[in-house]
Amino acid sequence: MGGFRFVLPVLLFSVAACSSPAPPPPPAPPADCARYESGPVEPALGHRAFVLTLTNCGTAARAVSGYPDVQVLGPEGEVLDVRVERGSSYMAIDPGPGTFALAPGKSLVTVVSWANTVTDGEIVTGSALAVASKPGEAPRQLPVETDLGTTGEITVTAWAPELAR
Repeated sequence: MGGFRFVLPVLLFSVAACSSPAPPPPPAPPADCARYESGPVEPALGHRAFVLTLTNCGTAARAVSGYPDVQVLGPEGEVLDVRVERGSSYMAIDPGPGTFALAPGKSLVTVVSWANTVTDGEIVTGSALAVASKPGEAPRQLPVETDLGTTGEITVTAWAPELAR
């Protein structure tokens, strides 16, 4: 029985000595943070579209207005010669430009659309889009295949809290 008195304190000490300090908390997000997500490309009668979502992942409100800045990129990340029109398309209604103070955790959407029409000329297929929500912001790349045919054009709607109907 005398050995039991010795073993129990040693076991308690051993268990207490095995604890490790708690891991540090993850770093706080920056005040100005934007996350972009692209939905699936929806085809319809030679037309294509997808919803692009901007979420404020920062800690402060984010000023967003008008239309996103969008460029179509080739397979090597080069900017392709593609016109970007603003407004409604076959696939989406443009709600018109607005100004938003996007609260942390909240989102806005836009629709990017194009027609896959092939006539005369070079067929253009983009591998990604470079997107910025406001002028001067560094663009983010999103892997989205854009099979533009020979149209050389995409259309974007204005940022809005929900899709226009």
